[in-house]
Amino acid sequence: MTWFSFKRPLTLPKMAISLPLALLATCILLVINETGYDQSTQALHAISRASDARSSLNKLLQHMLDAETGQRGYLLTGDPRYLEPYNIALADVGQTMDELRDFYAPIPEEFAQMAQLGRNVQRKLAEMDLSVRMRKQGNEDAWKFVLMTDVGKEHMDAIRSEATRLINSTALRMDVGQAQVIRSLQLSRIGIAAVAAAGLLAFYLYLRQTNALKLAGENQKEALLQERDQLEQQVRDRTASLGELATHLQQVREQERGHLARELHDELGALLTAAKLDVARIKSKLSATTGTPDLLDRLQHLTETLNRGIALKRRIIEDLRPSSLTNLGLHASLEILAREFSERSGMEVATELEAVTLDESAQLTVYRLVQESLTNIGKYAQSKQVDISLRRYESHIEVGISDNGQGFDTTRVKASTHGLAGMRHRVEAAGGRLSVESTPGQGTRITGVLPISVPGASASAAH
Repeated sequence: MTWFSFKRPLTLPKMAISLPLALLATCILLVINETGYDQSTQALHAISRASDARSSLNKLLQHMLDAETGQRGYLLTGDPRYLEPYNIALADVGQTMDELRDFYAPIPEEFAQMAQLGRNVQRKLAEMDLSVRMRKQGNEDAWKFVLMTDVGKEHMDAIRSEATRLINSTALRMDVGQAQVIRSLQLSRIGIAAVAAAGLLAFYLYLRQTNALKLAGENQKEALLQERDQLEQQVRDRTASLGELATHLQQVREQERGHLARELHDELGALLTAAKLDVARIKSKLSATTGTPDLLDRLQHLTETLNRGIALKRRIIEDLRPSSLTNLGLHASLEILAREFSERSGMEVATELEAVTLDESAQLTVYRLVQESLTNIGKYAQSKQVDISLRRYESHIEVGISDNGQGFDTTRVKASTHGLAGMRHRVEAAGGRLSVESTPGQGTRITGVLPISVPGASASAAH
């Protein structure tokens, strides 16, 4: 109790410090990242715009040179083909000037330079247009005079000068944007380093906080593992005990059935047979004398009743302990069982039985499996056709009972329903396995697989 009260004041401050510190570091990192992202985005956008403007200025100079080349070629040769590149260059110059005006419109100081550049371009275009028109009109002296003057050169020099100034200012703006990106990256580096330091501190506090919890958790885990192992062992022992008890109860049930069958055969059979013989003597004496017809009819009815009682006794004895299994063997016993079931239920039963050699315990297991399956079919299946098969393989036998009845959903029916649990335990106790396949509306098939020889299984099942 003293140790607990001493540790608690040390643990709570650690939790109170580490969590807010981690949250603060996260918020700082988010603010730094967002700020750097916004600044970098703006700088990159400015760089991109400046790069486009510089590219447009270079294109403008190129288009002016192309137009001047086409104009001079036409003036010197008079070939109209030179006018095609001249006209294309003029159209491109107009489009490029529009792009430059859009870019420099938000920048007043550079927009003034752009306006001056536009005026110089217009003068140069006007000079070239004048000379071309005079060449087309055949005014040789006029266009040659224009060509020989320095007006065109002065206009081009002015255009190059203004374009160079704008290119330099645009490059300066790009340098400013790059510097802004570098500052944003440096800010991010500083922020990440600070957050990493705060995270390491919070992690250190967390490790110190969890050391004691880790040790306690390991002790608790070890205790839980030991308890789980003990519970699993108890479950295994209890399952084994229940399995042995179920096997013992099944054996006791078979022994009681055998005892009851012998009692019915020896005691009740003798009584019914003696009563039948007595009725036969009385009937013969009454027939030899003056027996009345009504009395003879009653004696005949009594004889038939005794016959039905003897037949019922025989059927009960066969259900309890089939004598045919001992006297005739498994093959004949299954044939008799199938025939009697068909006569009682009105279903058509087809058998496909191979000759197998099994010990008494295994024969009884197979017989009970078929008997219980037929009982379930008669109660629940609503079937018209039943197939019984017995096949022998190298190391095992396979018993199959199938019907074309209503079937059921094996995922929704409990394992104990319709005697499946008893059949499964009987087969597994003999060292085999039982499988049930069924689909609603498509019938059911029960398959039991038993080993031909399992060491020790016969001896244990016989006791």
